[in-house]
Amino acid sequence: MNFEFSEEQVMLRKMVRSFVDKEIIPNMKEWDEQGKFDPIIWKRLSELDLMGVCIPEEYGGSGMDYNSLAIVCEEMERGDTTFRTAVSVHIGLNSLTLLQWGNEEQKQKYLVPQAKGEKIGAFGLTEPGAGSDVAALQTTAVKDGDDYILNGSKTWISLCDVADHFIVFAYTDKSKKHNGISAFIVERTMPGFSSKAIKGKMGIRSGNTGELFFDHVRVPKENLLGLEGEGFKIAMAALDNGRFTVAAGAVGLIMASLEESVKYCHERKTFGKEIGRHQLVQQMIANMEAGLQMSSLLVYRAGELKNRGVRNTRETSLAKWQACDFANKAADDAVQIHGAYGFSSEYPVERFLRNSKAPVIYEGTREVHTIMQAEYVLGYRVDKTLNKMLPAWPFEKETVKKR
Repeated sequence: MNFEFSEEQVMLRKMVRSFVDKEIIPNMKEWDEQGKFDPIIWKRLSELDLMGVCIPEEYGGSGMDYNSLAIVCEEMERGDTTFRTAVSVHIGLNSLTLLQWGNEEQKQKYLVPQAKGEKIGAFGLTEPGAGSDVAALQTTAVKDGDDYILNGSKTWISLCDVADHFIVFAYTDKSKKHNGISAFIVERTMPGFSSKAIKGKMGIRSGNTGELFFDHVRVPKENLLGLEGEGFKIAMAALDNGRFTVAAGAVGLIMASLEESVKYCHERKTFGKEIGRHQLVQQMIANMEAGLQMSSLLVYRAGELKNRGVRNTRETSLAKWQACDFANKAADDAVQIHGAYGFSSEYPVERFLRNSKAPVIYEGTREVHTIMQAEYVLGYRVDKTLNKMLPAWPFEKETVKKR
C-alpha cells in the first residue's frame, strides 16, 4: 500500500493549482454573479492537456492514471465547482464511457477529438420524472431502417448548451424495463435536437446546466453505444466514473473551505486573541481536517481499484457519499467561522456552501448511497462482472486491425 504520489502526479497538481490560482480564483466572484465564465478557459484546459488526462495516448489523451483525474478534479473544484463539473461530465461521464463501451470507429470519431479538447462531451440520463428511478425515463428510440428516431427530453444536464456530443439514454423496448434501455451518441448538429439553460440555480451559477430536447432526431445505427438493451449497464458504469470525479471534487471543496477558514482564523480577533485560539473554532477546523483526510483516502482507494481494472461500484459509492457530506459540512462550518462576513459575497465561503449542496443530490443522493452501502453489508447487493471494463493502468496500446 503506497500512499505517496508519483513525481508526475506532484507536477500535475502544481500545474493545475497554479492555473486555478492565476486564472480562475481571481475571476470567480464576478463569474458567479454574472452566471457565466470566460470561454477561453476551455482553450486553456486543452492547452494544458487536461481534457483527456486519463485517456490513453493512442486516443489523444495524456495517458495518466485514474488518480491523476482525481487530482485534477480536486484542484479544479478548489477553484469552483463549475470547473470540476465540466471535467466530471466531459471526462468522467462521457469520454471514459466511450473508452469503456465504444467500438473502435466510435472512439476515433468521438473520443479522440474530445481527449484533445477539440470537442466537448456531455451526458443525458436524468429526466423530469426520472432521477434515481432510471427505469421511469420516457425518452424513446424507435428503429427506422438504418437509423433510430429519438423523441423525448432530458433535464439538469451539465454543458447542455456547450457540448458537441451527448451520450443519451432512451427506451428501445419499454416492455423489458431496465433491459430495454439503450445508449446513443447524439451530435448537437443533428436535426431536431435543441437545448435550453436552466436559470435561478442556488449554486454552481457560472456553470451551464439545462434541458435537452429530441424532436424526431434521426440517429444512425452506428451511433448505438454498446448493444441494444445494454443502456442501463452502461449508465451505471458511467455513474461509477462520474461519482469518482464528484467525490474527488468534494475533497477540493474541503481544501478550499479549510484554506479560507485558516486564513480568516489568523486575521480575525475577538476577546483579545485570534479566533483560531477559541476551542469551538478549533473543533470546526479539526473536523474539516478529518473530513479532508478520510475523504482523500476513500477517493484514492477507488482510484487505485480503477488502476487495477477492478470493479469499484461499492468503494466509489462510499467515497461519493462521505466526501460530499464532509464537503457540505466543511462549507457550512467555514461560513460559521466567518460569522456575519460568511453570509456575504465579500468572502468566497458563501459560494462554497451554495455549491456544496448539489453534489449531495446528483449522481445518487446521499439517501441512495446510504441504502447501497447497507445492502452491500447485508449481502443483498452483489456487483456482477461487466462484459466490458475500463482498461487497467498503465494502458497497453491495442493493435487495431486494418480493414
